[in-house]
Amino acid sequence: MAGLSTLILLLCAAKDVMPSSSHWKPTWPSYRVPVILPQSTLNLDKPQFDAEARLEVVSPCGPACHKSSPLPTYEEVKHYLSYETLYANGSLTETEVGIYILSNSADGSQGKSRTKRQIYGYDSRFSIFGKDFLLNYPFSTSVKLSTGCTGTLVAEKHVLTAAHCIHDGKSYVKGAQKLRVGFLKPKHKDSSKGANITNSAMPEKMKFQWIRVKRTHVPKGWIKGNANDIGMDYDYALLELKKPHKRKFMKIGVSPPARHLPGGRIHFSGYDNDRPGNLVYRFCDVKDETYDLLYQQCDAQPGASGSGVYVRMWKRQNHKWERKIIGIFSGHQWVDMNGTPQDFNVAVRITPLKYAQICYWIKGNYLDCREG
Repeated sequence: MAGLSTLILLLCAAKDVMPSSSHWKPTWPSYRVPVILPQSTLNLDKPQFDAEARLEVVSPCGPACHKSSPLPTYEEVKHYLSYETLYANGSLTETEVGIYILSNSADGSQGKSRTKRQIYGYDSRFSIFGKDFLLNYPFSTSVKLSTGCTGTLVAEKHVLTAAHCIHDGKSYVKGAQKLRVGFLKPKHKDSSKGANITNSAMPEKMKFQWIRVKRTHVPKGWIKGNANDIGMDYDYALLELKKPHKRKFMKIGVSPPARHLPGGRIHFSGYDNDRPGNLVYRFCDVKDETYDLLYQQCDAQPGASGSGVYVRMWKRQNHKWERKIIGIFSGHQWVDMNGTPQDFNVAVRITPLKYAQICYWIKGNYLDCREG
């Protein structure tokens, strides 16, 4: 009965309204989003911060493996969506949540070891140069974490990233307590020296301006599991900065089915570690999907983990095109498919439940989180 209730919950939450076949524009669906509210908060012992930061997650469990996994019960889902909050002073809390479905009238509005391969044939990544691109939307929403990963601006003071950039599934990583977020900005030139010998053909050099993180939310689904278990479905985290970043950010949205994505493609930008100091953009087709994950072969390297995966679609209510983050790039998977090795890069989908959770973390009011 509990499994059945979870199925009903997920199906109801994911109910979408797609445009008619005569509507040529790829349109954002309308979702009935559930409500996730804190129930109780417990103080935990201060963490040790003794884990090594990993810039990617590797799992041998591919699409068929995830699709064949049993549906979690309602109580299990509540546990996975409960979360830990790490504060800048090192204190730690655990919050249990409740999940509710409101009617429209009531809502007020460890696998086999092999070389990790993430480039598929010809390298299709683009390094973004020049402040006219780097400092403009959507590239300006990509930021660098001091642990080596990438994040995306999703509100005035919030950054979305991958959980494994903060926590290895068992312990918080070194540097998580003093976590910083880096924003690319031009280096100021000394106007009194060499002002007449600058080469305008050379790309302008950039530097990072860093802002400290005030607190970090990580779902228990990640902390409970690991890449080979349910954990990869919950490889996301939200960072709250100590002060506003004053840049345009990208909204989050519920991930539509892959067949409804424009051209079946996704896009993301990150700080791949094989191109130090460069912001690297890429796009590619989605190859497969589960309820929680998108499988694709976008060229990427460690360092891009945590990048916000986004698409641009028509927002019918506002009569305009809008980009939204629909997932978080997690990392690489090697899958043994009937004895044949198959490589995937994986993104965690923002499902209606995850949308409700992340939105509440940002806004603190479920009434502002009713439409995905």
